Amino acid sequence: MARRNQRRRKPEPPGPSGFLIVDKPPGMTSHDVVDAARRWLGTRRVGHLGTLDPQATGVLPLAVRAATKLIPFIEGGAKGYDGTIVLGAETDTLDLEGAVLRRFEGVLPERDRVEKVLSTFVGDIQQIPPMYSAVKKDGVPLHKLARQGQEVERDPKWITIDEIEVTRFESPQLDLRVLCSAGTYVRVLAADLGTELGCGAYLGGLRRTRSGPFVLEQALDFETLEAAAEADGLADCLIPSADALGFPVLSLSGGEQARLRNGGDVAAGALHTLKPGSRASVLGEDGAFVAVGEIRADHRLWPLRVLPLEPSDGRP
Repeated sequence: MARRNQRRRKPEPPGPSGFLIVDKPPGMTSHDVVDAARRWLGTRRVGHLGTLDPQATGVLPLAVRAATKLIPFIEGGAKGYDGTIVLGAETDTLDLEGAVLRRFEGVLPERDRVEKVLSTFVGDIQQIPPMYSAVKKDGVPLHKLARQGQEVERDPKWITIDEIEVTRFESPQLDLRVLCSAGTYVRVLAADLGTELGCGAYLGGLRRTRSGPFVLEQALDFETLEAAAEADGLADCLIPSADALGFPVLSLSGGEQARLRNGGDVAAGALHTLKPGSRASVLGEDGAFVAVGEIRADHRLWPLRVLPLEPSDGRP
């Protein structure tokens, strides 16, 4: 058997870890942003928390280096959006990027009628994922099937819409603010609104204002991030993992860290009064993030996820 010459990727030099909150510009995919961050930070270990459509803008949180292992503890939080809905037409993508399928020639509904119908979407509802989405069917993203002219059956998903507020109404357009669960498609909300009103509707624009614990005020635009990268100052733009998680913090000595890293429990210190099941961020004496731990019934702290030490993570 011929020997295969396999290239081994060189280990990356150590670097800062944490969360980088990007204000995604229009026209870029979420993966495009990840690629840019990998270039800025000099690491392949970058992942995003929640896909944004290419034309959407706003909060796109990125986990960097060791923080990528913390994504399961943060993703799935509430999402906030500011969007524009256009009444009177339907498109194949449910947004302005698609081809118009139908136009409504009658009188468009007034604001009161629109707000009344929107109120029926508040609460736990079901949505059918759109064909132009990253949801997979038999391992193939739906958007790839849609571009091949296929439409397949999709299972409805339960989502929660906590708030909908109309902030501007200038027919045929209206602006709205939405607070909802992860997995919500505002494009589908727009199309469903049009169906209920009988006039059709599509999403004219979307800006994410919140993703879990991260808000728009924390997001940095591309120009700022590129300038920071050129000045070797991106580490200062990262949100430390403990701050992002928002869990109570426990600092451990070297001996306690070793026990935790080997799967053992440690004394919870001042956190021993927390309810069993509560989670905590565990830091080393130097402020480096060590692990996510959980308070068990014995009121001691047990490791849930132990990270490799990243000396630049955390605050001195």
